[in-house]
Amino acid sequence: MDHQGTVECLVRDQVSWITFSHPKHNSMSSAQLQRLSNVLLEEGSSSQSKVIVLQSAGDRTFCAGANFDELLAIRTMEEAIQFFQGFAQLILAIAGCEKLVIGRVQGKAVGGGVGVLAAMDYCMATQWASVRLSELSIGIGPYVIEPAILRKIGRASFTKLALNPQEWQTADWAREEGLYQDVFEDNRKLDIYLKKYLQTMTSYSYEALKGMKQMLWQGAEDWSGLLSERAKTSARLLMQEETRELLYSVAKK
Repeated sequence: MDHQGTVECLVRDQVSWITFSHPKHNSMSSAQLQRLSNVLLEEGSSSQSKVIVLQSAGDRTFCAGANFDELLAIRTMEEAIQFFQGFAQLILAIAGCEKLVIGRVQGKAVGGGVGVLAAMDYCMATQWASVRLSELSIGIGPYVIEPAILRKIGRASFTKLALNPQEWQTADWAREEGLYQDVFEDNRKLDIYLKKYLQTMTSYSYEALKGMKQMLWQGAEDWSGLLSERAKTSARLLMQEETRELLYSVAKK
C-alpha cells in the first residue's frame, strides 16, 4: 500500500463510492487530502451518479486524523500551512460538491477525522464509531474543523469534545448530538440499511437533491477565508517547540 495512502472511486447504481485508506489507521496525508478533494469535486459534477458515499477501508477505524509522520517531517511555516489547508480544502470540497455526501463510518474517528465526518451531509455508523478531538493534547487545537463540527452539533457539544482531548465519546453520544444520523450494531446491519437508503435516494429527482444540498449548507458561503486563517493558526502552533516535543512523545507510543 502507498505510504501516502490511497483514494479509490467506483460508480455503481447511480452512486459514487469513494474509499480512502492508509496503513497508519487511515490517517490523512497531504497527498491523500488533495486527492480526496479533487475526486469529490469531479464526482460532484459527474452525470453518472446522484449521490456520493465516502468511506474508509478496513474495520474499526474510520480515520485517525492528520498523519503524524508527515506532521513530524514538516520543517517550515509554509509546509505547515499547506498541510492544514488540506483539511480546509476537503471540508470545502464536501460543502461545494453538488451532490449529497453520505458517510459510512465503520469505526473510530480522531481529530481531523471527526471534522471529515461532520462535514458529510448524512452519516451512518456502527457502535464502534466513537469519536475524540485529540488536538489540544498535542499542542494544537481543532481550529480548521471547528466550523464543520459546530454546524452539526452546536457549541456545547463541540466544547465537550474539544476540551476533553483524551476522552472518547461513544457512537450513541454522537448520534444523540447529531454527528451521526443512524448507528448500527455492526457493518452488516449498517450495509443492509445503507443499500436500501441509497436505492431510495437515487429514486428521487436529482434537481431536488441538489437543492437540498444547497439548502443544508446555507451560511457556509464565507468559509474559505475563515478556514484559511484557521489553517495558519494551526500551522503556527505546530511550529512551536512544545508542540513538536508532544508530537514526538505521542509518536513513540
